Amino acid sequence: MKQKIYQVDAFANEVFSGNPAAVCPLEKWLSDDLMQKIVMENNLAETAFYVKKNDKYEIRWFTPAAEVDLCGHATLATAFVLFNLENHIGDIIHLHSPRSGALTITKKEDELSLNFPTDVIKEIDLSPELTACFDIKPKSAFKGKTDYLLVFEKESDIRNIKPDLNSIAKLEGRGVIITAEGDSVDFVSRFFAPQVGINEDPVTGSAHTTLIPIWAGKLNKSELSAIQLSARKGYLSCKDLGERVEISGRCMLYLIGEIYI
Repeated sequence: MKQKIYQVDAFANEVFSGNPAAVCPLEKWLSDDLMQKIVMENNLAETAFYVKKNDKYEIRWFTPAAEVDLCGHATLATAFVLFNLENHIGDIIHLHSPRSGALTITKKEDELSLNFPTDVIKEIDLSPELTACFDIKPKSAFKGKTDYLLVFEKESDIRNIKPDLNSIAKLEGRGVIITAEGDSVDFVSRFFAPQVGINEDPVTGSAHTTLIPIWAGKLNKSELSAIQLSARKGYLSCKDLGERVEISGRCMLYLIGEIYI
């Protein structure tokens, strides 16, 4: 059996930047075991699978280690594939995730915008378990549905910080977001998730469902610019819409191929 596959760099201004994701269009769902094996063979941070259901698309996301509730960059990559390579008509795509509900992506010229539910966030104490994760002490800590978020003093802290991946891996949840106010943008971030097989994610759209409401409150503005400061870097435009957030960026096509299963 041949299976179509695309590889797309999401939140990227050029190829070899942003976050690479694989996208597999399906006519019907494969077994969970087979999808997980495909993802492990791809060896990318995320692979998205989707099946068309009437005028919508059902979507699921996998890391090499597990299925996840939500993935922003792989959703952006999926939208790019649908708009540009799989003959979707119109400037809006309606997706449905069994784990995260309704998701909407819109296109304006070459920029794609994700509409995601805002994370449920609470401020928490800076425990020894959290401060052990990095060589710089954060100013404050928050916990969302799946991730911890640590706020630091300045952008250079985020650029130069040294993570202790063993300590991060011991935390419950998906991973740890670190962030600070940016020098040339509103905020910067990085994301570490050894728990799900990703030591550092190049660009994490879903983490911005936590980051956007935090920085909208701190900076008292609803439209924000952001850079994820991984080695590849990712560039995002963000809007705080209350119970929803809008996360926008560009994609670059890297690969079109077939896999044999």
